[in-house]
This record gives sequence, C-alpha cells and structure tokens, in this order.
Amino acid sequence: MARRIEILQRKKVFHRFVFRIDEVELQHERFDGSMGPPITRLVLERGDSVAVLPHDPVNRVVLLCEQFRLPTVAHGPGWLLEIPAGIVETGEDVEACARREMIEETGYSVDALDPIATVYLSPGGSSERVHIFRGGIALRADAPDTAGVESEGEDIRIIRMPVDEAIAKVRAGELLDAKTVVALQWLELALARGDLRSSQAF
Repeated sequence: MARRIEILQRKKVFHRFVFRIDEVELQHERFDGSMGPPITRLVLERGDSVAVLPHDPVNRVVLLCEQFRLPTVAHGPGWLLEIPAGIVETGEDVEACARREMIEETGYSVDALDPIATVYLSPGGSSERVHIFRGGIALRADAPDTAGVESEGEDIRIIRMPVDEAIAKVRAGELLDAKTVVALQWLELALARGDLRSSQAF
C-alpha cells in the first residue's frame, strides 16, 4: 500500500561537480494513517551508481582496486580496497556502465554480469543507489597493475586476491567499503551453495 508524501517546497542549495544538495520541505503519512507535520530534510542527490566484483572462478581470485579516498582520512586509512565502481551517466544503461567501469578501473572486460543487489548506501541523507554485480573474468598475464582515468584524478592499483583471503578480510573487519563487503559476502554464500562452479568459463 502506497503511503502519502507531499512535497511542499524543494530548492537546490549547492551544486558542484557530481554533488548536488537539495533542501526539501515535506509532509509524509505516519504509521497511524495521519499526515505528519512539515519537516525539512537535506538530500545529497547522487543518482545511481554501479559496482562490479571481478571474479575468476577457475583460479578462485577476485580483483580489488586500491585507491585514495579523502573522506576516510579523518577516521580511517585514506586508501581503501574496493571493487570497481562508478556513477551511471545520464541516459546510460546500468550494465553498460558496469562494463565501462571495469575496463577503466581494471583493464578487464566482462560479458556476463550476475546481479547481486541494489542498495542505498546512506538513505538518511543521500539518494545514491548502487547496483552491484559479479563479473566473470579470466586472469591475463598482460593485464595492467594500475589503472584509472587520469583526467578524473584516478590512481588505482589492482590487487589480485584469492577468494578465501578476501572473504577472511571481510570476516576480520579489514575491508571497510560497504559495497565490497556486500559483494564478497554474496560470493561466499553463492560458492557455499554451489551456484558458481570453479570450472565455469567466461
């Protein structure tokens, strides 16, 4: 059953690069059926993004990207291990974006994309929704060790990590990126169920 929402006023209060903040005055239906009082919320409008877990099922390896993340410096390491990810451009298909980001951030292309989940990263303040996939790959001897779009300031080191080691890092709390944790936990469950055969080729 759809609940009622009334937008009383919406205005853009900040917009720079990919970040836009809207101030929204609204009312919404309460659980008792009544309309609540007007409230004001700030929304970081980020749109949709994608993330891909590059997985070689034959060699039981995943690829992770190590890169600098300024917002983590105050309470973390600054550099994080993550799966490749990026923002869906206007009019771009989600899977096309996933394939583009894979090439840009790892040098690998994927044809098969298995949907893992679509989740909100921080719904209390951001509209960003990330579509997470598993992408089947086959390790290549000529694959690059670093990647990224230089014009966007990306400096990415590509880490080839055994699946068991990556899962162990999740359990130990050593991987701090949410989308990466979700993807690797999904992979652990899929392997335990036998959904992904080690001999599966891509």
